[in-house]
Amino acid sequence: MKYQLLKTLILPLAVTITLATDLIWTDTTEHPVAEFPWFAAALLFLLVITVLFFFTALFFPRFREIYQAKSPFYSGIILFLCLVNILTAKTATLPVLYFPTLDRIFGVLAEESLFIGKCLLYSLRLQLTGWFFGALAGIGTGIAIGFSHRIRYWIHPLVRILGPIPSTAWIPLVLVSFPGTVSASAFLIALAVWFPTTVLTMNGIANIPNSYFEVAATMGASSRYAIFHVGIPAAMPHMFIGLFNGTCASFITLVTAEMLGAKYGLGWYINWQKDMMAYAHVYAGLIVMSLVCYCIITLLFQLRDKILVWQKGVIKWYCHFRSKQTVYQYAK
Repeated sequence: MKYQLLKTLILPLAVTITLATDLIWTDTTEHPVAEFPWFAAALLFLLVITVLFFFTALFFPRFREIYQAKSPFYSGIILFLCLVNILTAKTATLPVLYFPTLDRIFGVLAEESLFIGKCLLYSLRLQLTGWFFGALAGIGTGIAIGFSHRIRYWIHPLVRILGPIPSTAWIPLVLVSFPGTVSASAFLIALAVWFPTTVLTMNGIANIPNSYFEVAATMGASSRYAIFHVGIPAAMPHMFIGLFNGTCASFITLVTAEMLGAKYGLGWYINWQKDMMAYAHVYAGLIVMSLVCYCIITLLFQLRDKILVWQKGVIKWYCHFRSKQTVYQYAK
């Protein structure tokens, strides 16, 4: 009981410790003085939210279960920010030029939110366009290679040769092959998504047990039915792994692609501020990009859980013959 209460209190305690450290410990004079204590204001707002979460967890068991599971991780992030604040604003242990205070970084996020939002929208349009066509091409190529011996004979060697080449290595050829930088950047992002999606889709189809197709043929299913109703659903877990890897690779490519002459974008913003030696702006751009990548990956996980909901039922049914405890764990 005491351990459960501690897990409920740990997040408000972490925020309180970090806020008290920032308010009590005087800032060093080596860093420029921030116009407004943005970090303390963010912590104060976060403290109010965590206290509300704490009281909500006391009365709602389901919310308490989720809250207690996630609070140690977020408490670790808050305490890490406390350590960074000590090493920068309080003691200037880290180089002042390259490690600005959290007040300045949070100030950039607050004061330049409109401009950063404009860059974010530009990057999302570019990234989602490239991701969509890359995922579509990757899934189509993987399915074609997996189910057609003739296509596998001609295309599989090309995938093995061209796929491992980093998409950014194609920049000189892409610049002279596309009419504009936007289409060239979208193609590079699509190329980064295409290879892992193709490989994982192809491997997923190759790992499908032959008994699935034999049962379908015994029941009179046509080849087309077996492909679209047996093979592709069975390979979907591998497809989603390929999409996850491709999404991470697309963000890496996005930063490089926006250096080709883009006027906006998070990658362009980070590179521009780096040239201006404004590292508070650089870290602010990196924070926004990491949050966007986290949200997109989370949405993909949610989509996977919705589409592959049938897997949970299969696992739960199988474990029923083993132990009730296992069934309970999978059911949760």
